[in-house]
Amino acid sequence: MNQFLDLTLNGVSYGMILAAVALSLVLIWRSTRVVNFATGAMFMVTTFVAYSVIRQTGSYWVGFAAAVLAGLVLGAITERLLIRPVEGKPALNAIMVTIGWLVLLQAVAGMVWGGTPRSFPPAFSIHGFEVGGDRLLFSPFDAFVVATVLGLMVLLVLLFRRTSVGLRMRASAFAPEVSRMVGVRVGRMLTLGWALATGTGALAGLLVAPQTFVGPNQFDSILVFGFTAAVIGGLDSPPGALLGGLTVGLVLSYISGYLSTELTPVGTLAVLLAVLMVRPTGLLAGTRGRKV
Repeated sequence: MNQFLDLTLNGVSYGMILAAVALSLVLIWRSTRVVNFATGAMFMVTTFVAYSVIRQTGSYWVGFAAAVLAGLVLGAITERLLIRPVEGKPALNAIMVTIGWLVLLQAVAGMVWGGTPRSFPPAFSIHGFEVGGDRLLFSPFDAFVVATVLGLMVLLVLLFRRTSVGLRMRASAFAPEVSRMVGVRVGRMLTLGWALATGTGALAGLLVAPQTFVGPNQFDSILVFGFTAAVIGGLDSPPGALLGGLTVGLVLSYISGYLSTELTPVGTLAVLLAVLMVRPTGLLAGTRGRKV
């Protein structure tokens, strides 16, 4: 029973990190209709920024703020300089641009910070809570991860469902020409979408870095599992990203705990195929249209 509880808590904590990655992918998809394959490389760069700032200042929270700000700026620059030139072109063009951006960012990070993975400090203690004389595999930092991602998900849901900015972002993605006709500044909305999405990814990097270290290629597997979570939940649904992240996190934890870590990709693929066979658009994919 203790093992099951520990695996469940570990799965929830890791699943929340995957949910943050999935939220970044969902945010870009909802606001620009682009799947950003460079997401992992972009939040790798922002995490390196946090690492450098923390070393210089000795303050985790200054590094935290620097990483999120760097994510906002990097996302806006990416949309303006790389994505906008292929706007209106075949969807494959944008995908190839993001893949090329992924390779370039990893190469630049290797030249600037080196290829050796670096340890990254957690915001809070990583020692598990002690309950009834037993120490759980759930620490204050894990609680911080869960609270942060839940808060982020709520803010994104409110943004898209309760604000005019969120509706304009979605309208700009689905029908840019019509949106321009009714006065929506489509270019600004697309830039804002990329900025917010990369800021969200920067947050995900800060949450996962203490567990995986920081290196040019350290976040590749996180992106794969995060993308799987986004597809399972529905690429158009922030709550779906949360559900998908928790699903993948628990599957990975149970399989690695009861079977073998080598089987975790197979188990995740099985869950993905099962969901897509029942709900091809994801578990919580939106089905209703909305008015701007």
